[in-house]
Amino acid sequence: GLPGGRLLTMSWRRVLLSAAGLLAFVYGAAYVDLVLRARSSYLEGEKWLEWSRRPELKKAHFDGIFAAREVELARERDSGRLSAAASDKKLGLARFERDQAVAESSLKYAYVWFQSAAELFTPPESRWVVLSRGRMKETRALWKKELDAKKVPYRDYMLD
Repeated sequence: GLPGGRLLTMSWRRVLLSAAGLLAFVYGAAYVDLVLRARSSYLEGEKWLEWSRRPELKKAHFDGIFAAREVELARERDSGRLSAAASDKKLGLARFERDQAVAESSLKYAYVWFQSAAELFTPPESRWVVLSRGRMKETRALWKKELDAKKVPYRDYMLD
């Protein structure tokens, strides 16, 4: 045989093995990414669910964000980059955003985070997807009770 024929066979094998390796890497990276995203969504849902049980934690979180914004605006005002009137206006907006965030239903957000994990980051059927599906049902029932208690009209399809 010719040495060139053997070289051609070797390079095709190398190309096929490289392609298979690349495909395995991409599949593995996508798998890990989806599992980590599902985990992140699940943990975010758990945080909001905990905030529904302990609203003082939620308030402290958003108060912290507001306090940081207040410091930032004061720094901009004191340096002359922002007028006092503009600073007051932006501070009022930040206060409004904080109040809205605190008033929002924590159960609604918990449900949406669990729903994201269960519907957007599967397959694969990771542990986080399974846990989120269970939490979704539980959280939806709690959210419906909250809406009923507040006498907010809704239809089931509106909650999805």
